[in-house]
Amino acid sequence: MEKSALVSSLKVQVKSQYERALNALAGAAEAATGDDTKAEGKYDTRGLEASYLAAGQAEQADELAQAVALLESAEFPDYDFDDPIGPGALIEAERDGELVFYLLAPAGGGLTLEGEDGEPVTVLGPAAPLRSQLLGQTSGTILDEINLSILEVL
Repeated sequence: MEKSALVSSLKVQVKSQYERALNALAGAAEAATGDDTKAEGKYDTRGLEASYLAAGQAEQADELAQAVALLESAEFPDYDFDDPIGPGALIEAERDGELVFYLLAPAGGGLTLEGEDGEPVTVLGPAAPLRSQLLGQTSGTILDEINLSILEVL
């Protein structure tokens, strides 16, 4: 499986999320300051609600901007068979008799990428519990508690 293609796909997906967040922010900011949300009475809170939404959208856009920057500066080194798993690793494993793939990335956790042959590759971000269980392990390791056999680290 080509890790560099997966990393490129991840960057494209996170940038796309960022662009959508910026568009949503622009719409929310317009709603918060536009004439349509001007209070028509003392109990009319449309403007206040729209400003809360705009603040939330701004926070999400900031988080995605940081994610884009992290991915642009991150390294995704190649690993040898007996190297311990570290950041940037692509892991091929078997779980419950099924082949699974994980990419340990600094951002984009939870996204699913499509591998060369259409295999799903799950991105594990820094907060993922599975990522912390995988770090430091090597090919051939079996994690009985989660029924996972690490086949190869790329």
